[in-house]
Amino acid sequence: MSRPPTFETPGCARSRTLTTDRGGFAVLDARPGASAGAPKGTAVLVPGFTGSKEDFIALLKPLTDAGYRAVAIDGRGQYESPGTEYPAAYTLDELGRDLLAQTAAIAAEDGGGPGPVHLLGHSLGGLISRAAVLADASPFRTLTLMASGPARVGPAQRERVRLLGDALATLSMAEVWEAMQALEPPADTELGSADTEPGGAGHDAHEELLRERWLRTHPRQLIATGHILTSEPDRVDELAAVRPLPKHVLSGERDETWPVPLMDEMAVRLGALRTIIAGAEHSPNTDRPAETAAALTAFWDPH
Repeated sequence: MSRPPTFETPGCARSRTLTTDRGGFAVLDARPGASAGAPKGTAVLVPGFTGSKEDFIALLKPLTDAGYRAVAIDGRGQYESPGTEYPAAYTLDELGRDLLAQTAAIAAEDGGGPGPVHLLGHSLGGLISRAAVLADASPFRTLTLMASGPARVGPAQRERVRLLGDALATLSMAEVWEAMQALEPPADTELGSADTEPGGAGHDAHEELLRERWLRTHPRQLIATGHILTSEPDRVDELAAVRPLPKHVLSGERDETWPVPLMDEMAVRLGALRTIIAGAEHSPNTDRPAETAAALTAFWDPH
């Protein structure tokens, strides 16, 4: 499970509902200060499996400091965006259409002048971003796949996702949460305060927010997107043929979901820029946000 360092919205951002022709979606919308002038562009940030827009909180200030607007999105059925019981709403094609609708709504704001739109998908969000680009690449100036591989996840992760799906089919979200906590105690999370050490009040409050996010995520969304993670075919050649869209493959130096050498190979096949963030694992956005933001803006600036 992704573990954002905080759920507190930074001063550069506001939490709001983005209205699209496919419904409303919860977003964190971060903008450069008024003195910075018009943004260089807009980054659309798509979270991964069991995640949410909060996974990008640590990136928002560095990105706005660099002159970019950044919009992090809860997809359909994720955390604060409403979901549905209908499995067909969570196919990869439908989630890609949601992303295209979200991007169109963002571009229509502020008189239709968001600047170039840079799409970034983390993990499952990378597969959703790929589906959107294969459906219609025209809204996007660049594509970054962060800790996201060419096809389905590796065998160990497939088994974990399968076990989660089986549990969600028979247990409540609260029961599944308790089972996960018993099997895998929460990792220590740095929240910037001595009061957030394990057992401290800040740590306990953060764990409760993680639990709340889990409980507000739609179980049907998790079951359906888990199926995507365990069955998605290799579509790298299709994506490579989408030109002249510049592509970027970014990851940590270790990853248990998709092996790093597999992402190296994918970058070669795509003709993409390849960045490895030292000291990061599957979530460079939370492990090393400053370094990740610097790599992203270095890629976006020439475009």
